[in-house]
Amino acid sequence: MYRQLRDAILDGRLRATEPVPPTRELARRLAVSRNTVAVAYDRLAAEGFLRSRVGAGTFVQAAGAAPRGAPAASPLRPRRVWDDLAVWPRPMPGIRWDLRAGVPDVRLFPFEAWRRITAGVLRPSGLRDAASAGDPAGLADLREAIARHVGVSRSVRAGAADVLVTSGTQQAIDLVVRVLLEPGDVVAVEDPGYQPVVTLLRAAGLRVVGVPVDAEGLRVDELPGAARAVYVTPSHQFPLGMPMSLPRRRALLAWARRRDAVIVEDDYDTEFRYGGRPIEPLQSIDEDGRVLYTGTFSKVMRPVLRLGFLVAPPSLHRALRLARYASSWHAELPAQAALARFIDEGLLARHVRRSRRAYQARHERVAELAGRWSRPVPAEAGLHLSAALPAGTDDAAVARRALDAGIGLFALSEFAVTGPAAPGLVLGYGAVDEAAIDAALARLERVIAGRA
Repeated sequence: MYRQLRDAILDGRLRATEPVPPTRELARRLAVSRNTVAVAYDRLAAEGFLRSRVGAGTFVQAAGAAPRGAPAASPLRPRRVWDDLAVWPRPMPGIRWDLRAGVPDVRLFPFEAWRRITAGVLRPSGLRDAASAGDPAGLADLREAIARHVGVSRSVRAGAADVLVTSGTQQAIDLVVRVLLEPGDVVAVEDPGYQPVVTLLRAAGLRVVGVPVDAEGLRVDELPGAARAVYVTPSHQFPLGMPMSLPRRRALLAWARRRDAVIVEDDYDTEFRYGGRPIEPLQSIDEDGRVLYTGTFSKVMRPVLRLGFLVAPPSLHRALRLARYASSWHAELPAQAALARFIDEGLLARHVRRSRRAYQARHERVAELAGRWSRPVPAEAGLHLSAALPAGTDDAAVARRALDAGIGLFALSEFAVTGPAAPGLVLGYGAVDEAAIDAALARLERVIAGRA
């Protein structure tokens, strides 16, 4: 007992001023004599590790080091696939202008309304459906609210039974992989494309093939014949930004029908659309039940609210629930209940309308200023746009110099999957307000010209 307490203090697990259990309580918990505990405490006090205060208890007096880690030497090694995978995105500490793609402006979020709703669901009567705690698909109220929301705002065909609540797009795709794919299967992705999904697929032992995109989106004629699944962002291609044309969408659905393949449609920021005709999801024109539709609330709400959803055909409901149960059964029910109320009270729709106006102004300003030194890729939605740089430009070096100048952004080359991407920069405007855009892009222009 003496050695374990002393070691816990020395390596920082027990910190200075932290109380230790009373002798009577510790003796009862360890099933030993109280005198035994008292002797250990007295010895530690004599050596300066503990200090007793009459009427208050016994406290740690010495300050230890940082807690010990696991043993440095171990025969265990990860699978070889992990040797070639990198963490994405890279850390960008201390940036002044945040132009990273996909980062929303948390200042636009209605914190007071969210606080009120969260306080309400944390009351004993807040979570009425206790049985939902055991449903891997998520809280029934939230699944119903999501089905209504995506039906109205995105024309997605779904009932509550078709919706599975997830912690985000990554978990949704992980569930699809567990249910439908085998190690070694070929999965096609857009190239350039979303790297976290590419990492997930490769880590699962799948063969990932990048398929080029053009002004109409994914090149369906370039899809590998052996592909069992295709991951696409047709409403707002990530990272370039163009939508997939209707003929190309129909061609993709026809290809999946011929090849008996599944399409995973990631509609990650379609709420923020600033012009042009609304883009009809692949899921809404799919007549064969081959499209699994996924979305997230991290762009419209807050990134720390890790809630998303997967819409799947009835034939997969049971297996997806079992996969969710096997990997992560219990969810954060208060957050799910709060989001359901947030949607049902119309607060989400109101927040999206307000945010859309703010983001549209930023979108237009970034496109205007970036057009002075680059060729912006036409886009009418989202929280970022891409700007093509002259052929031969080292966009990764530009991004590194920009970071040195206090600007956080991504180079297009970071999103390459199979072949090299054309040089360019991905300019996010969600986290930088309109007043700071001019200064940020003026500084970026000087970085590109080598003057900063």
